[in-house]
Amino acid sequence: MATLSKAAQLKADGRFWLTLDGRNFLGRGRVELLQRIRETGSISKAAKAMKMSYKAAWDAVDAMNAAWQSPLVESGPSGSRLTEEAERLIAAFHKAEARHAAFLEKLSDSLSAAAP
Repeated sequence: MATLSKAAQLKADGRFWLTLDGRNFLGRGRVELLQRIRETGSISKAAKAMKMSYKAAWDAVDAMNAAWQSPLVESGPSGSRLTEEAERLIAAFHKAEARHAAFLEKLSDSLSAAAP
């Protein structure tokens, strides 16, 4: 009987990242950072809102800007802003992440159905 209750709890799980040249490029945390930059107009304020250091936020922005063919965040004397390219990537990430979640749910359902 214990086997049946454990099998009913069996589910597929996994984190979703977009990779670029074999390296993690865009995940949930980086997307949140970009969205916070959009909201606040500041890398520093975005970092503070996420309870992360300014250096960690700046390093993430710098890595994304360097990896992509054009900057995702532009900074100037009046603050920081997302480029149109960043907005497109955020939308693509959310769409792909939703499909990933749906796939995992469907896979979990098939695991439960196959359990004894």
